[in-house]
Order: sequence, then structure tokens, then C-alpha cells
Amino acid sequence: MDKIAALIAKDEIRALSGAYMRGLDRRDADLMAGVFWPDSTTDYGFFQGSGPEFVTFAQAMLTQHLGNLHLLGQINIDLDGAQAYGEVYYFAWHRIMDGEAPTDLIIAGRYADRYEQRDGVWKIAHRSELIDWVRSDPASDHYLGRITGALLGGHGEADRTSQRAWLAKA
Repeated sequence: MDKIAALIAKDEIRALSGAYMRGLDRRDADLMAGVFWPDSTTDYGFFQGSGPEFVTFAQAMLTQHLGNLHLLGQINIDLDGAQAYGEVYYFAWHRIMDGEAPTDLIIAGRYADRYEQRDGVWKIAHRSELIDWVRSDPASDHYLGRITGALLGGHGEADRTSQRAWLAKA
């Protein structure tokens, strides 16, 4: 594979991680499912199954969260013909309820991925999640209450990034 083809392949593979994270944060199951091959496998420790099955599981779990934000770190990709291997660093914030108290759950870790290119398209063939650390703290958003008119993120159409008609005229 020449250098230009390798750059294009790596860019297409990196875009899978961005779509996956956006699918989680915006609760967009179709976007999230689109990164997996239908016959893909996953191992998150607490869940093993196909990629599409994990999407169903994750989207149901996220409906219980008040908010989510996933950030990507370095993405290391090793190309091997029509297969590639990746290590994807992530940082995930989840606003959850712990009993009656809003709590911030922060998880940092990495994905160990195998990608496959089929008919010119790269998708995830296997994903394992490796958790490196977890932290939870009582929510402390009192500062936001002092900012009049702050634009807050949301899920799905409630988020400004999903409002293309508004953004086109802004």
C-alpha cells in the first residue's frame, strides 16, 4: 500500500471512532451501528456479542443517563492489507443518578480494535474495551446556574449540532 492509500485508509478508520462516540453522545443508534460490520464481535467484559447487539445494549443503557461526553485521544492504527489493528484512547463522562444524587462518572481507557476493509469500505470487525481508570464524584454544576443564556448540549435533535437548518442560517 502506497503512502497516499495508507493515509486515506487511516483517515477512514479514525472516522469510525468519531462516529461511534457521536452515536453514543447523541443517542444515535444508526450512526453508532454504521461503524460495525454486521458479523462483528465485541468484548466489553460486562458484555460480549456482536457489534449491532452492543449498540442496542448501549443505547438502552444511555437512556438512563442525564448526559454524556466522549473524547478521543490518540488513535494508533497498524495497517495490514485489508485488515488493520487499532488502539484508541478515550475519556468518557456520564451524568448518572446515584440514588437521589446526580453523579459524574468518568471512565478512561482504550479500545483494542480489528478493522476490515470489504468492497473498499473500512468498518470494525472486533472491538474490546480496556478500562484504565474510573472516578465518580457528586455533580457540581452550580456554576452553570450563574451563566444566563448558556447553551447546553443535549441528546438527538435537542443538540445544536443536529439542527442543521438552524446552523445553516446562524
